[in-house]
Amino acid sequence: MKSTLLFIFFYSICSSAFAQQVSLSGKVVDAGGKPVPFASVYIKNTSKGASANIEGDYSIKLQPGQYEVQYKAVGYKQESRTIDLKENTTFYITLTAEVYELKAVTINAKGEDPAYAIIRKAIKKRKAHLSEVKAYTCEVYIKGLQKLLAAPKKFMGADMNQIGRELGLDSNRRGIIYLSESESKLSYQYPNQLHEEMITSKFSGSNRMFSFNRATDAQVNFYENYQNWQGLSNRPLMSPVSDNALFYYRYKLMGTSTENGVVINKIKVTPRRGHDPCFDGYIYIVDDSWRIYALDLYITSRANINFADTIRINQQFMPVGKVWLQSSNRFDFTGGLLGFKLKGYFISVYKDYDLSPVFTKGQFNELLHIPPKVNKNDTAYWNKERPVPLTTEEKTDYQKKEKLAIKRESKTYLDSLDKATNKVTPAGILLTGTNVINRYQRSFYHFDPLISSVLFNTVEGVTLNYGATFRKRYDTVTNKSIGFGANLRYGFSSHLFNANFSADIPVGTFKLEMKAGSDVVDMNSNNPISPFFNSIYTLFMRENYQKLYQKEFTAATLSGRITGGWQVSASLEWAYRKWLPNTNTYSFFHPDGHEFTSNNPLVPSADVPLFPNNGSFKLNVRTTYDFSNKYETYPFGRRYLPSDYPTIGLTFTKGLYGVFGSDVDYDLLAADISKKDISMGVYGRTSFFIGAGKFLNANSVYFPDYKQFSGNQILFYKNDINSFLLLDYYNFSTYTEYVEGHLEHNFSGFITNKIPLIRKLKLQEIVDFNYLCTPELHNYYELGFGLQYLGFRVMYGTSFNTSSNVKNAVRIGVSF
Repeated sequence: MKSTLLFIFFYSICSSAFAQQVSLSGKVVDAGGKPVPFASVYIKNTSKGASANIEGDYSIKLQPGQYEVQYKAVGYKQESRTIDLKENTTFYITLTAEVYELKAVTINAKGEDPAYAIIRKAIKKRKAHLSEVKAYTCEVYIKGLQKLLAAPKKFMGADMNQIGRELGLDSNRRGIIYLSESESKLSYQYPNQLHEEMITSKFSGSNRMFSFNRATDAQVNFYENYQNWQGLSNRPLMSPVSDNALFYYRYKLMGTSTENGVVINKIKVTPRRGHDPCFDGYIYIVDDSWRIYALDLYITSRANINFADTIRINQQFMPVGKVWLQSSNRFDFTGGLLGFKLKGYFISVYKDYDLSPVFTKGQFNELLHIPPKVNKNDTAYWNKERPVPLTTEEKTDYQKKEKLAIKRESKTYLDSLDKATNKVTPAGILLTGTNVINRYQRSFYHFDPLISSVLFNTVEGVTLNYGATFRKRYDTVTNKSIGFGANLRYGFSSHLFNANFSADIPVGTFKLEMKAGSDVVDMNSNNPISPFFNSIYTLFMRENYQKLYQKEFTAATLSGRITGGWQVSASLEWAYRKWLPNTNTYSFFHPDGHEFTSNNPLVPSADVPLFPNNGSFKLNVRTTYDFSNKYETYPFGRRYLPSDYPTIGLTFTKGLYGVFGSDVDYDLLAADISKKDISMGVYGRTSFFIGAGKFLNANSVYFPDYKQFSGNQILFYKNDINSFLLLDYYNFSTYTEYVEGHLEHNFSGFITNKIPLIRKLKLQEIVDFNYLCTPELHNYYELGFGLQYLGFRVMYGTSFNTSSNVKNAVRIGVSF
């Protein structure tokens, strides 16, 4: 009873204190009465504050009392007002443009602008400012908005008017496509250790989705030498106060002003070269301490950024104790692609800094934590808590899309969508495949298109290889699902009919995949040439590169993560394998010097069996470790992030002789180490793969059991980290030992920026080097040079080894 009364007592006190909160709101305008967008509103000597919205409106919740309120924006003179806040108060404030006085300028012997001396001091203090804050926690509010300004009526066959109506756009396909707010607690520990816990989230148009806003993504620190904006720029962007900034930037002192007793230098920064990865704009440096006071910078497509035409970043800082930390951070962007044009912004407001936090062990292994009920707070909560008021447009979007969200979750609406999309059309049957979706039941059927199901090869002739899949999501919280598949294959020349069935189900944190039946498969287990391209080359060029065999099999694979960066998979397969002869020699054309080869890659002139019919029962275990202990936690589970270190892999394959009639008897042990996209700063990114293996026992090994390599002999190729440009698909497979190495470097515009046409197309240069050593091949080398744009690449490669002539070829590949 006493505890109940005590609870009621404290509850009453807390409720009363909460009820006593009052709001200070108003509008920030300039001398001409126009709104000052995103002006900062802070309480002096605290880290409590808010930001005006794009229309200049602001609102901040405070306990009744007397406050000194500071209003400031980059380019405007700070204004302070003492306000006695007893009730909800509206207060309008006018900011005047800051006057930066340019006093008598002394030009030194080098003829330099005075800004250079200031920047040199700022560069000298860069590391000190970067490391002066060892740890902090704070609360971060983020609002993100994206607006579609234009869109085509049709895109890849889709009706954009219909899609626009589903997104809540107007009849001209314009309007807000993303509006979301979030509140997070951000923890920081030097150097570069971040942990974010999202407290609450609001997403316009969905009652279930959580915000894509990330406080960790908004952390942009110009005391770092450069910024890595992956996806937006293929090159790191240089900071105006980086160690080598003087090589990249020109500076001009625009004047000085005094604010809160400190002298602020306004410096204009411009890139020395038009296409360097550099910013234009202004940076404000505090005299004596030489720290960044604020900045207003932008970068354009001239610097080879992707998708966006212009990205502008505006940062403001405030004193917290003896250091300065961000008070607000804003990104504005405009851009477009393929007929779509958009603009938007992300604004972050920081408050309640704690410079002496206590962290738990392992806290920074988790970069982001989003709890399951993060999106459950209602409109009343957000009206009280948000530090950036909504604009009229944003309020309308929330209201309109809240109704759409309720409608979208109803069975009637979902069934209507299914009725509209579940149509069997000739184009679907032939080109794209047919989908049958039940959104309410969360089930999905897919039937393959005929264009990719009709094949041709010299073993089977015209071949129908048709498949269908079914997937059912049974847990919406963790996104767990179960899937089934079936595939039928018939060769009209070989008269071989094959069918196989597959299933995959979650087993705790692991995944179990099972497959059984019969199939005609590639002798190279890497499937280096696709059946589609083999069909094209066979029919049009009279070159039958793919070599096939038949197997009847049963297989099961269990895979998953043990812990952290340690993953493992184990599979068992029993198979009965048959070599197959060619049965068809038809082609549309007969180019000079082109003749079909046999289905025996080692004896191309005669259709003699490559191996006898045999049974195979094998165990394969592979484990990898990438040293990753960083992860993100979502309502549906945990996602581990790539490590900064290479991934180490170990594979063991055992052929089990005599088990279920198995004829194979071998042991293959292999190891590899690899890493993709290693940043080399302004010099691009590097990827590498090194692998080695040895058959410890090869008492009974057939060709499908050999170690195979990802070669290429046609114009098109798959760009994998361990693939070759010119290597034969089969002839250099081994049953002894091997060593292979692959190195690829992407210069990201380092060279092509010198060539106007290529620079305009935003192409990137690729150089790769491949090496393979086997007893059959001896030492084989490849060197390739190429250009890439958005994953599409053209490579020129040359190869040579100790036992064959030099080969040269052009290759076209795709990399995503």
